[in-house]
Amino acid sequence: MQLVVARIGRAHGIKGEVTVEVRTDEPELRLGPGAVLATEPASTGPLTIETGRVHSGRLLLRFEGVRDRTAAEALRNTLLIADVDPAELPEDPEEFYDHQLMDLDVVLADGTEIGRITEITHLPSQDLFIVERPDGSEVMIPFVEEIVTEIDLEEQRAVITPPPGLIDESQAVVVSTRDEEAAAGSARDGSDEAGKDA
Repeated sequence: MQLVVARIGRAHGIKGEVTVEVRTDEPELRLGPGAVLATEPASTGPLTIETGRVHSGRLLLRFEGVRDRTAAEALRNTLLIADVDPAELPEDPEEFYDHQLMDLDVVLADGTEIGRITEITHLPSQDLFIVERPDGSEVMIPFVEEIVTEIDLEEQRAVITPPPGLIDESQAVVVSTRDEEAAAGSARDGSDEAGKDA
């Protein structure tokens, strides 16, 4: 099975290094020196990682045969793809590969069906499940512990406890700062009165 593990960003320096947007929870395993990766577009690869280092919080890679900034810049936006055994699982039991999560049924804790995971988007702050509803509409669900409470691969489902408004916009709670200030003011008034009564 092939999995996208990174996307090449801009060139870094003049010796062929590139920044990469990591799309795997195991970069040390997938993006280590000596790793041979397929690419999309296929015409730019395969690429063999020669060196890797972290600089200012970003992973920098150098590939065999890429020796200058021009060659590095030509790789920009290339996807790096690793061959992974479908039966292989991440070392951490709380982590999952994208292919394990695709097509899982998404349900509420009471069993109410929400939809099916059709895509996983990796953002810098968190991952998002793109869930297709039975009516064909889509909803985005942040893959965070507070919302996605259980992933059950045997039952092929993800259990969620969404905040109001995430699934059904009509349930959204709209709070303005004016409402908050009014509530805070009435709380202060009430405490002042309680003090007077005492």
